[in-house]
Amino acid sequence: MHTEPSTLAGKIVKIKKDVKHPQHNDFGGSEYRVEDWWDRLDQGSWMTCAGNPACLVYAMRVGFNMPVIPTDDEVLYGKVGSFGHLLHISEIEAESE
Repeated sequence: MHTEPSTLAGKIVKIKKDVKHPQHNDFGGSEYRVEDWWDRLDQGSWMTCAGNPACLVYAMRVGFNMPVIPTDDEVLYGKVGSFGHLLHISEIEAESE
């Protein structure tokens, strides 16, 4: 569990171009507005949250992309457009200027 905010909290970063999403063909390369670590916002692991759409989609992505996406709690919550998504820290490319 993270006790401190992510250094990316409040920043806009780029999602790596090869990141896939089951509902968005152009997800990779998108700008991502980071809110904070998921476990700080939800007070728990993405692996144990029940019924949350962002967690369910992330779990599907992890399942289909292992071992590319690690199964740990280095997971951020943020938005692409107006929709919330979980991303592993390894899926972040770089901060936008």
